[in-house]
Amino acid sequence: MSSQPRRQRLVVEDIGDVTVVNFVDKKILDEQNIQMIGDDLFRLVDELGRRKLLLNFSNVEFMSSAALGKLIRLHQRLAQVQGKLILCNISKAILEIFTLTKLDKMLKIVKDEATGLNSF
Repeated sequence: MSSQPRRQRLVVEDIGDVTVVNFVDKKILDEQNIQMIGDDLFRLVDELGRRKLLLNFSNVEFMSSAALGKLIRLHQRLAQVQGKLILCNISKAILEIFTLTKLDKMLKIVKDEATGLNSF
């Protein structure tokens, strides 16, 4: 049984009381990867007690619909604990998917990280 170190998929930085999350992968597509990213994001809320999450998508070029599902669940989870989720730096292609699925109405999406930090 080889215990490979888990590849980091998120870069997490606390700026004041806001947790900024940057995605390492350009493409968030395969189920296993999405599951791990989801686990890491939920751990921030459930285990580390983070309540203000700013997800920075500047590195992400493609995202599957399964990844969108995780974002919806994360948004709902944060809402249950009076937290807030904001997304920023979303590419035009991904933003179109958010618009088509009406996720842009459910999730707060801002242009950049600075705007995001000021939106809490």
